[in-house]
Amino acid sequence: MFKLLSRAALAAVLSAVSGAALAESGQISEQDATKQFVIDLGVGAIGKPRYEAADSYLIYPFPLISVGRFYLPGLGQVVDGRRRSGVFFYPSFNYIGERKASDSTDLTGTDTVDWAVEVGLGGGFRTNHFRAYAELRQGFNGHTGQVGQLGVDAIVYPHEKWEVSFGPRADFASEDYMDTYFGVTASEAANSGGRLTAYDPGAGFKSVGLAARASYDWNDDFRLHIQGGYDRLVGDAADSPIADGGSKDQFSLGVGVTYRFAFDVFN
Repeated sequence: MFKLLSRAALAAVLSAVSGAALAESGQISEQDATKQFVIDLGVGAIGKPRYEAADSYLIYPFPLISVGRFYLPGLGQVVDGRRRSGVFFYPSFNYIGERKASDSTDLTGTDTVDWAVEVGLGGGFRTNHFRAYAELRQGFNGHTGQVGQLGVDAIVYPHEKWEVSFGPRADFASEDYMDTYFGVTASEAANSGGRLTAYDPGAGFKSVGLAARASYDWNDDFRLHIQGGYDRLVGDAADSPIADGGSKDQFSLGVGVTYRFAFDVFN
């Protein structure tokens, strides 16, 4: 019984990771379907705001990974490459770079916010043509608040080589997070030379938007991935003096490529 439960849990986690990541695993060839491990690895670049509420953009690199097949001794093929419907869970991570007053004149007088790592869990339900999920993460270092996202996607296959998903998003955050990135202390307001006024935001939804993603199977090994998104700051985030000086409209566009590695480890 424990073996069956463990296998089911591992399958849910690993298949969800590949389903939720940018580099979703595509159709597996008959030859690769005989291997114990099928893993897509790659790299991409994404253009997005320099910081939340910024009106300037930077291009950042990011890794891509998905799991098509995964074998564990004693449990067998816990992910077998077939598309599955049902409940899924996956680890959720995010990284936020350092924010400095020198990044923009809109930040004049503000204190430096150190880099932050967010770690948490996501879960939801999917079918071949639908996915709904929720994520919750805890911040470390730059902020110690909690953040999360709700999302719904329609999934379509316009061609045997294409997979496209798109749908709405809503992001929310705790008071600690909002205060770190959208708040302005009295001393910061005084140091800004009149650019900013003191502001103390509360917890709640900070943005709503849309996201889209497309993956194209160039061949059995190479896969191209494109994603884009639009978010509109709302609530206390939109009312922040930092957003007033920057932009409430936040766009992103990314592209990447993955290569498929198929191999056996255990005899």
